[in-house]
Amino acid sequence: MTTSSPFLPIKCGRVEEINTQEENLTKPMPNLHIMDPKLLQSMVYDALVWSSLHGLVVGDRNIQRSGKVPGVGMVHAPFALLPMSFPESHWRQACELAPIFNELVDRVSLDGEFLQDSLSRTKKVDAFTSRLLDIHSKMLQSNKKEEIRLGLNRSDYMLDEQTKLLLQIELNTVSSSFPGLSCLVSELHRSLLNQFKEQLGLDSGRIPGNASLSQFAEALAKAWKEYNNPRAVVMIVVQTEERNICFPQLCNTYDVSTIRKTLAEIDEQGVLLPDGTLLVGDHAIGVIYFRAGYTPNDYPSESEWRARYLMEQSSAIKCPSISYHLAGTKKIQQELAKPNVLERFLDNKDDIAKLRKCFAGLWSLDDSSIVKDAIERPEFYVMKPQREGGDPSSGNNIYGDDMRKALLRLQEEGTEENAAYILMQRIFPTIAPSLLMRDGICHKDHAISELGIYSAYLRNKESVIMNEHCGYLMRTKVSSSNEGGVAAGFAVLDSVYLT
Repeated sequence: MTTSSPFLPIKCGRVEEINTQEENLTKPMPNLHIMDPKLLQSMVYDALVWSSLHGLVVGDRNIQRSGKVPGVGMVHAPFALLPMSFPESHWRQACELAPIFNELVDRVSLDGEFLQDSLSRTKKVDAFTSRLLDIHSKMLQSNKKEEIRLGLNRSDYMLDEQTKLLLQIELNTVSSSFPGLSCLVSELHRSLLNQFKEQLGLDSGRIPGNASLSQFAEALAKAWKEYNNPRAVVMIVVQTEERNICFPQLCNTYDVSTIRKTLAEIDEQGVLLPDGTLLVGDHAIGVIYFRAGYTPNDYPSESEWRARYLMEQSSAIKCPSISYHLAGTKKIQQELAKPNVLERFLDNKDDIAKLRKCFAGLWSLDDSSIVKDAIERPEFYVMKPQREGGDPSSGNNIYGDDMRKALLRLQEEGTEENAAYILMQRIFPTIAPSLLMRDGICHKDHAISELGIYSAYLRNKESVIMNEHCGYLMRTKVSSSNEGGVAAGFAVLDSVYLT
């Protein structure tokens, strides 16, 4: 199903006037749960056909060879049938924050003392963070400097219904997932709104343009160019079973070769030359993009840790470097929310104010008054492990009565384990009727959404080559679900309908 109908490319973050006759008459999303059954059936069928034709697919975990043999055992990615309404003013706010957060992450990454001190207690109780800090410490001791720094980040937000504030959930600096699939969902929704325009009465031009994959590929290609070795390749570090393959444009558009290797393969095949060049097999590596390495599950043996250390020692551009990786931890997010900490890294008072406006409440478990309140009113807090990862089937965050019990246990034990967690204000976004597609079946449910803004930052010494937003990821989940991961099965991919 294709359409030649034009759509209005509302650029993420660029404040442009939208000159249409309906500018002030934007029709709200209808109640999707009372849609005509025949119309719904037609839309579901067309959406599944579109997904198959355009590659809105992922590896099917139910197929044994899926993830091991490319192209085998594919299924449509979980998606919302129609986009989620989102206020344009908050959309623009999120996009305008992206380059500020990019600059903040870069400056935090250069402050080794801040990273080591902030995570010192966490290191004692979290073995994974401890290993990352050990590598970071070795880089500091050897005075290893990353003169060319590449960040492909994603900042996630929810819009709090009561306060109407856009509040940050987290900032991802490693493996910011789904740039390719998020673009396709935006295209799917525009196609459906055009195909069924008469029945739905919605304007496909209210779905913002989303070029996250091509802009991420552009950033990687620019980084490769800065490395200045035309024989070098971009290496994508993947998990043993990879069901979400990315960045075909590097070869097709930029004539940059890519290879995909697991951490174990890098340990087996990698060699560090005296000049710092990393060879993996016959390939010199110019840029390393981590699709793996952010969870303890990716390091089942010492082999994987040797590979990570080897890469950090090399002159290759790492995305992320070990310092960028640490800058994205929950504990650093909580430290940055403390009074006067942002001023350590940023000079512009307006930028600092913009960041503070989007900070949700974040606290260390050392704050006894906050812990007491969280025990008494657990529904208003979330307890988060300071790192990503863990068992993807169960989620990572702790809510409600489980959180209350966990806090009481930590109080009774009086150990250092509380340093492995932070407390965060719970955000309550608007609940809306949604149609969620998974495994070819359309589910009617009430859902909430989380907006992620992708961004790219590339710097060579004092020269900032790229610092911009790069599209978005909208994830929608059933309102009764606490976790929000698409790959983990908690959420579906969505797009934005600006109101």
